[in-house]
Amino acid sequence: MEFGWNPSMWASPVPFGLGHEKPGHFRDMARTWWKNRDQLEYATRILKDGVCDGCALGTTGIHDFTLDGVHLCSIRLELLRLNTMGTLEPKHLNEVDSLVELSGKDLRELGRIPFPMVRRRGDQGFTRLGWDDALELIADRVRKVEPKRLAFYLTSRGITNEVYYGAQKVARFLGTNNIDNSARICHAPSTTALKRSIGYAASTCSYSDWIGTDLLVFFGSHVANNQPVATKYMYRAKEKGTRIVVVNSFREPGMERYWIPSIFDSALFGSKLTDEFFQVHQGGDIAFLNGVLKHLIALGTVDSEFIENQTSGFDELRASIENQPWKDLERFSGVDRSEMLAFAELIASARSAVFIWSMGITQHRFGVDNVQAIVNLALSRGFLGREKCGLMPIRGHSGVQGGAEVGAVPWSFPGDRAVGEDGASEMSKLWGFDVPDWRGLSAVETVHAAHRGEIDVLWAIGGDYLSTLPDPEYCREALARVPLRVHQDIVLAHQMFVDPSDTVVLLPATTRYEQPGGGTETATERRIYFSPEIPGPRIEEARSEWEVLVDLASRVDPERAQLLELTDGPAVRRDIARAVPFYAGIEDLRGAGDQVQWGGPRLCEGGRTALPDGRSHFHSVQPPEFNIPDGYFHLSTRRGKQFNSMVQAKVDPLTGGHRDDVFMAVTDAERLGLSNGDPVILRSDIGMVNGRCRIAPMKERNLQMFWPEANPLIPRDVVEPQCGIPDFTAVVEVVARPLSEEIEQ
Repeated sequence: MEFGWNPSMWASPVPFGLGHEKPGHFRDMARTWWKNRDQLEYATRILKDGVCDGCALGTTGIHDFTLDGVHLCSIRLELLRLNTMGTLEPKHLNEVDSLVELSGKDLRELGRIPFPMVRRRGDQGFTRLGWDDALELIADRVRKVEPKRLAFYLTSRGITNEVYYGAQKVARFLGTNNIDNSARICHAPSTTALKRSIGYAASTCSYSDWIGTDLLVFFGSHVANNQPVATKYMYRAKEKGTRIVVVNSFREPGMERYWIPSIFDSALFGSKLTDEFFQVHQGGDIAFLNGVLKHLIALGTVDSEFIENQTSGFDELRASIENQPWKDLERFSGVDRSEMLAFAELIASARSAVFIWSMGITQHRFGVDNVQAIVNLALSRGFLGREKCGLMPIRGHSGVQGGAEVGAVPWSFPGDRAVGEDGASEMSKLWGFDVPDWRGLSAVETVHAAHRGEIDVLWAIGGDYLSTLPDPEYCREALARVPLRVHQDIVLAHQMFVDPSDTVVLLPATTRYEQPGGGTETATERRIYFSPEIPGPRIEEARSEWEVLVDLASRVDPERAQLLELTDGPAVRRDIARAVPFYAGIEDLRGAGDQVQWGGPRLCEGGRTALPDGRSHFHSVQPPEFNIPDGYFHLSTRRGKQFNSMVQAKVDPLTGGHRDDVFMAVTDAERLGLSNGDPVILRSDIGMVNGRCRIAPMKERNLQMFWPEANPLIPRDVVEPQCGIPDFTAVVEVVARPLSEEIEQ
């Protein structure tokens, strides 16, 4: 606990936030202790020595490299039991019909997967299988399959860089580029926009740059919920005089004020965090940001020297902006030009700023352009390559930054080499075996291919297609058409119970803390952390994912298997350093607390980028026009008490919202004749969902529902054309539902 007294920042005079919707941090700590009471010593070692397997802030043990003191958040505590629990009773899998109706939380609480299991077409459940039999079964199918009909997907909270790298190398060894990870549905647009603008596909600054910057701006990002330790950074930034601004369609209570449990007066009275909110339409960010830039140009407050010396494309951008009428920018954004001017004046008066964004920006069919508009605004003021400035696509998952960088994506090899003849030739020479040069399938494309009957083997590490992607029924149909599915995980998920077309195999995985030789993760700020193997109880037959894949490859092609050169954890890290030059130093990480930050504290120092001409590149973007019929709304998804698709509680402690709540503006509720708690039906072009009205500080004509509950409303065929991320929004109608009527979803 850090002691201090700052009444000017208090959110409430009432101690402990009584009467406010807020997380019960100390209650949650006690609950975590109770859940792990049978393995308290092991749980303590994980927290003390391991790298957090939650979001990508990058806490090693209970400390980080941003602030002194103890950092321990509710997300990590909620995930802890997954690492300490025992195995499930195998009898639970005798008949899967009894498991289908359980919630994801209930499935996880059954326990760890104890050993390999198989279910064949017509079987009611799974039966035990030995590791040799399981891998020989899979190897026999893989040996016969055409590589373009083989696919891998990785999306687990605890997956390390070693697993991502080993999986993609084995995939290429087997002749396929069909490998993807969960970055596809979160920050793929950020990768695309940043890469073409500055030559890097990562945050340009460190978290320490937040503290003392003039302006900290969050676009479509709810760090209080998804990266709660970040609220401590915000608190310390405000102490240094930083102004905090949020651009979002929902005035998030957790971003407005938060009770930070490790700071004494904040734990008692809460802390006011955000100074200014700008509420824009969902999907209206480009119009808003272009309007702000239009003001900056008119005021003459762009950084002309930086633009002249360090960028290209500004003249074309200025011409495009000047040709966008104010009436369109106001209509598309839902914001009056005077509000855009207010934001422009904040930007103009700031000598430094850090721009942070997340899935409220990326999960749109124009997600790349959304990110580009943020980049354009930052470049116009020279907020790049210097202290307290930067662009940060903040990650909510500890593995996705490294997963893409080490090559577990279908369109890039390790080190961000493009898939194609040149990249394949380079990797073939490096690895000593032929690497395919054809563009692989993304996660979404794999589902479509499976639905068409074009995937024969699908290997999924972690995750759950049925609770992740739009249109879950379509995903179910797709999985049911794959002859062999392999699900490698630590716990059960609903996708495992989809009836087999021929065969489904379950394989027990280790957690990151059980991985032999330890493992690494890459945080949002590009810092690569070593997480050691933690002594403690083990699931006897659980095996590390990358080791299993190497074993598979040796069975499929024993004569060439030695070419993989992945013999143990240190060998994998040495191979990563060879294949990903900017990861140099990863091969030297071997103990708790070891880390290296690729690129240093800031990228683009002095304004020089990684593009061939060394300049930042502006790109013109046009605001999308929404034609939402009268009586309809623009729906997007949000997160509550959950980690990615792993729902952990029925009520969101920051908003009080239940999982079926439909967040709407009070004026919209009044027009529909609705009050808080009234049952409603939401209809889109593809489906219907039951819900309940929840009046909230939403922008008019915009709605939010929790993900993945809203997925049946989301069209499956609407994706961002440049990067393949699904558009997790829909145009919906809301109608009152009689209490006695509930639709089948």
